[in-house]
Amino acid sequence: MIVKGQKISDRYQIIKSIGEGGMANVYLAYDTILDRNVAVKILRGDLASDEKFVRRFQREALAASSLYNQNIVEVYDVGEDNGMYYIVMEYIDGKHLKTLLKKRGKLTVSEAIDIMMQIASGLSVAHDQYLIHRDIKPQNIMILENGLVKITDFGIAMAMNSTQLTQTNSVMGSVHYLPPEQASGKGASLQSDIYSMGILMYELLTGKLPYHGDNAVEIALKHLKEPLPSIREQLPSIPQSVENIIIKATAKNPKNRYADAKEMYEDLKTCLDEERLNEEKYTFKYPENDYDETKMLKVIKEKEKESANEDAKKNGKKIKKVKEKKKDDSSESKKQNKLLIVLASIFTGLVIIITSIVILIPIVTSKSQIEIPDVTNKTLKEATKIIQDKGFQISEEQVEQASETIPEGNVIRTNPVAGTRRKKGYEVVLYVSLGDAKITVDNYTGKNFSEVKGALEAQKIHVLKEEQELEGGDVADENEIIGQSVEVGQKLSAGDTITLYVADTSKKYPNFVTGDWTEAKVKAFADENGLEVEVNKVADSTKDDGTIVSQNPQEGYTIREGQKFRISVVENPVDQPDNPDDDTTWY
Repeated sequence: MIVKGQKISDRYQIIKSIGEGGMANVYLAYDTILDRNVAVKILRGDLASDEKFVRRFQREALAASSLYNQNIVEVYDVGEDNGMYYIVMEYIDGKHLKTLLKKRGKLTVSEAIDIMMQIASGLSVAHDQYLIHRDIKPQNIMILENGLVKITDFGIAMAMNSTQLTQTNSVMGSVHYLPPEQASGKGASLQSDIYSMGILMYELLTGKLPYHGDNAVEIALKHLKEPLPSIREQLPSIPQSVENIIIKATAKNPKNRYADAKEMYEDLKTCLDEERLNEEKYTFKYPENDYDETKMLKVIKEKEKESANEDAKKNGKKIKKVKEKKKDDSSESKKQNKLLIVLASIFTGLVIIITSIVILIPIVTSKSQIEIPDVTNKTLKEATKIIQDKGFQISEEQVEQASETIPEGNVIRTNPVAGTRRKKGYEVVLYVSLGDAKITVDNYTGKNFSEVKGALEAQKIHVLKEEQELEGGDVADENEIIGQSVEVGQKLSAGDTITLYVADTSKKYPNFVTGDWTEAKVKAFADENGLEVEVNKVADSTKDDGTIVSQNPQEGYTIREGQKFRISVVENPVDQPDNPDDDTTWY
């Protein structure tokens, strides 16, 4: 049990619990080394005991830590502390998109487009590295007070892909956004994220989900078979160009979707342009039922036939061959019902099997498990012999770490930790000491981040990157180091961490509402930065004409070339003189 004040890995001090989920508990913690608040997600107990999942979790989370984008929650660290697996991330003081939807019901078209563009911007960075999120939904999207959107749970979502269909709570949350190819048992691709984005966009605009059912299997089947309800039939004011994005993103056949998030972003960027508002409705190039449903039906038919044969043998009856009848609407309906029943049975069976594996098998097999010996401070040769004599294998994966107390070449610890029980033949990872190997920290200010990072990582120092705004009239090149978390002359051991601060050279939106900004000056600013500006005229008798009263994105949001932003400018109606011969009413 995690308690307030507890330290994880002697570094992250728990402040309070900020959330509980089906796969991890989330805590606000204080990073005692880098002097900042962080979010720490600790894997749930049953997942932490699944060695295969843990390895995948660590691998995927480390891959996610390479993603740098303002719309992705940054992963700082991944680790294990006495059998407790955790991931340390950027702490976001915001709210989930799901919370916003519950409060507002639905969003305006411009708000939904802005949010979707930010999600697409973040995912495009991941898709460039062929990293798939696999669980895009409002619960995994955070939104800050200034409108900035952050995608969360990259590492965990990627690792959960192979196990989430056996987690009932997780399925019911995610199945509403589940791509047809995954519902039919195929693997995820970049287009899988696109489908989930399309469903999310539908929900933002309508305030509701397109498919409903009593259980996860029923909803998944609707994703496979039922066309998406037309959003324009519900909300005729929505432009066809916007509906087209949703139609293309939620195509059943991945070939009909956007290739990746970047392509969808480019479409979102121009969908509210005047010339696109009434474009032709999007039509699919490839057949939509290309997820091989017939193969699923064939497998189910064969299972039914085998079952019928077994029943006939038991009763001593001969099986008669029956000619297949022609398909009609009635038989198709029966097939669907039969498919639903079979899938529900399979799902129920899976839950029972998983429960049996998790609960019963460990009880039955615990007696055959043996305890991992403590080989701390033993030489590598001694530790290997002791562990092998116990009946375990030594993993080829060997981890080297600096240690002030354990001599170089001796074992610091094992994974799993000493005292835990495992089956005979289980692979044990050895953590071997590099000794108290230290390097003296140099002054890295003014140097290139990539070059310094490479040199430090070659000496097994973990390097973190953090952008900082320049003060006053200071200038710096892109990727130039302007500060460091460890002072010059201090010593670092292999495995220690240093943060290098680089200049944030990206341009930010100013505050158009204050100061001497005018509509003409804002348009000149847009031209200078390759942006498009949409001007909305609003009436406000308390303010002078030409006053800018709002903007979106807000001040401080990073400028992206080609982006469209909006301002609202006061324009009060002109009073007209009374004219008894004129029946016109002025508003």
